[in-house]
Order: sequence, then C-alpha cells, then structure tokens
Amino acid sequence: MAPVGDTKGRAKPPAEPELSPNAKKQSAQPEVSPYPTNLLATWRALVAQSPSATAVIDGDTARVWSRAELAAAARVWLDSLPTDTRAHITRRRVVMAEPNSARWFYIFLGLLEIGAVPALADSKETPDRLAAIADVSRAASILRDGELTLLAPRPPVRRRDELLIKLTSGSTGVPKALVFTHTQMLADGRQICATMRISPGDLNLGIIPFGHSYGLGHLVIPLLEQGTPLLSAASPFPQSIAADCARWKPTVFPAVPTLLRALSSTDVSPAALASLRLVISAGAPLQPADALAFANKYGKHVHNFYGTSETGGIAYDRKGDAAETGRAIGQLIDGVRITFRRGKRFTVESPSVHGRGRYSPPDRGEFNPAGELTLLGRAGRTLKIAGRRLDPGEVETMLRALPGVREAFVAAHPTRPDAIAAAVASDAPSPTAADIRRQLTPRLAAWKIPDRIVVLPAFPLTQRGKTDRAALIKLIAK
Repeated sequence: MAPVGDTKGRAKPPAEPELSPNAKKQSAQPEVSPYPTNLLATWRALVAQSPSATAVIDGDTARVWSRAELAAAARVWLDSLPTDTRAHITRRRVVMAEPNSARWFYIFLGLLEIGAVPALADSKETPDRLAAIADVSRAASILRDGELTLLAPRPPVRRRDELLIKLTSGSTGVPKALVFTHTQMLADGRQICATMRISPGDLNLGIIPFGHSYGLGHLVIPLLEQGTPLLSAASPFPQSIAADCARWKPTVFPAVPTLLRALSSTDVSPAALASLRLVISAGAPLQPADALAFANKYGKHVHNFYGTSETGGIAYDRKGDAAETGRAIGQLIDGVRITFRRGKRFTVESPSVHGRGRYSPPDRGEFNPAGELTLLGRAGRTLKIAGRRLDPGEVETMLRALPGVREAFVAAHPTRPDAIAAAVASDAPSPTAADIRRQLTPRLAAWKIPDRIVVLPAFPLTQRGKTDRAALIKLIAK
C-alpha cells in the first residue's frame, strides 16, 4: 500500500519540467537543510536574541530563570568540576539521572557544552540499575542528584552529531540505549510544535519526566529550539497542580491518564485550570470515560498523542474528541508518513525517527474513514489456547467496552493451557468477575472468555508511567 502521511488530501503537484544537463548536475548537489542542525547552537542564538526572556519557572522554589541565567548556571556547573573529572566526561556518554528542575536543564546544557552525550535515566533508578544502564550505554560516568561517579574510561564518541540517548522502558530487562542526533531531536520538537501550534508565547506545564521521550519532545526541545518556557511543577498531586496553574498560568499541559483521572476525581475547581488552552494525554491509553470526565468537569477536551521512543511523535488528535469516543488516536503528526504492511503492522518514516528514519513499532493499526490512526493492539502477542490462536487485543477491547472497566490486560492462564486470564481496572462499585464473564458471553466465543479475572482499582505502572505488564502477570498468577 502506498505511504500515507502529511501530503494526504493535497492536490497532486504538476509534473517536473525536463532539466538541462547542467541543471541536472546542479540538482545532484546535496541539499542544505532550511532547519537548525545543532541544538546547542540554536539555544545560544535564543539566549543572544532575548537573554532576559523566561526559560524555566521552578514551582518548588518559585524562582524564575531567564535564558541568560540558565546558560550562566551551565557554565558555573562546568567550572565547578575538577579538571580531571571534566576531562573524563568530555565527549563521552554520561548517564544522567536528575529529577525535574531548573538544575536538570543547566546540567544537560553543561554536558552539551563539552560534547558529552547524556543518557537520560529516571531519577529514581537504583544504583544497580544505573550501573546496568551505564554498561548498555557505554557511559564513562553516572550523574545522579548532582553527584558524578566516574567509571572506567571510555573512548570519545565518534560522531559529532550525537546529542543524547533515550532509554526504552525496559519492562522486560535492561533498557535499550537509543542514540539520537541533533537533527532528529530538533525535527521531533519542530513537528510536534507545528502540529499542536505550540509557540514561544505558550507556557508548558512540566510534570512528566523531562528525560523521557514524551518530555523531551514536548518540554525540553520546545524550550531549547524555539524558546517555549516551561513551569517545572512543584508536585504531581492535584492540589499542587491547581496551585501552580492558578499562580503561573500555564497554557499547555502534556499529561498522562493517571494525572487526568486524579484531577477529575478531586475537588480542584475548573477555575484553577482556566489558563490551560491545550491538554494532551500520552504514555498509556486514555479511556473514553476518563476523557469525558475531564472534559465535563473542566470544559476542556483532552487531545490524544501517540509516539514511541524510537520515532518521537506519530499521531495526534487535533480536534480533541477522539479520546471521548474511543474511535482512534488521531491524525498523523506533520512530517510523519506511515506505510502499512501485512497483518496491519506499519512502518513510520520521519526525520525524527531513530537510525535511518524508518521504524516499525510493535503495534498494529489502521486508518478509519476520517483518516485517523486506530491502534488494534500489539503484534506478536498471540496466545495459543488448546490449539487455537487468540489475539489478546480482541478480548481486551471487549473488556474495555464494559461499563465500569477502564483498563484491561489479557494473558495466558497461569495453570490451565486451555484457558486465558485477565486483569481489569475498574471504578467503584467494581463489577465482580462473574458480572464481567456474564456480560462477555453474548460478545465472545466461550473459549475466549477469561476463566480467571482479577479486578483492581488501578493498574500498576512502571517508572515511566506505562502499564507494568510483568506486575500484572504476577497479580494474575496469585
């Protein structure tokens, strides 16, 4: 099938005129990109252009950092390092495990100033886990809470265009290290901001971790590429979010479903979030009930966003009503193309994609008649039940359609080879396992109905805010 992307619906361009031999020779010259190709140089230009412009607001201390102050703090941090320490990390990879704050930014910028490549890890990772991350990232040191631990010396990075390393969620083992260039990360930020119409006049509400792929594309790169300031929230708790919003008036809120659900279920008033013009949800599926609850309480639609660590942004719900109906994720991000393959797998092409610009996520999908991307579950999750093959996504979709069920997960039965098991997250009053099976009876064949169903108030999450599948399998086994 032909690629589908940001050119869909536009008129077919006229045929190119025949070029003369001299013109053909000139056209073979490499094109010069009209976009910036170095994040640090782009940031320096922003500082020079408007040094006093707000860069970061620290919600915890109420300090407002200008661009010039953030740049100066990066230099001060570098100057504080002993000479041998600085030499040890210059042009080397460094595991950076810092919590959200202005310090995150000036350390990140300081590392870029000496050509170091940050491998961005969770600030709550254990020392053993950070050591494993350093090994897979080939890092020369670990930086945690401002303290550097030097490891065995490493050779300098070979490629001058390496910017940073993203780490996959690592739910089944040590995370995979994904090296991204300046050009790729700049493209991701540029495409996201263009699609969502995020401008330097906005103020991002920064609660999601800065070092995750979602945080990089929506918070970090918009600040360093185009000067969109951000508020580093004091806390992820609803009342604290409300206080930050009331004081600082952020306009864009990249969120996750658990945050939105928490806000909808508390006494935070609509007036407290009145400054928000755009609310985004990613990291995990947003259930229609949660999207509707937020919209009904605060009068704001929640816009789905879908991407992966390998690709950056893929799709976005521009209207903000797709999540409320559950019909789709949304349309493709500007600059993204998709080619569908056998089994409804697809390949994503974009300047922001890791490696050579093409990647096939482990998801299956299709376009609905409105041109929106609909996800159909994970590829490769087929279960074999008594000689018959079952797509767990089919059963999970049916479970989520039941009243009161927010999330669903289906796995092989822990003791019976002829049955499956499931876990569901449900609001009180929760349906019983018997209630759920009875409602599934007219919708699914008997062998597809879970024999064991565990009802939970909420699904366990990984440190990156995604459903912890390994923990769910353990809960089902109990």
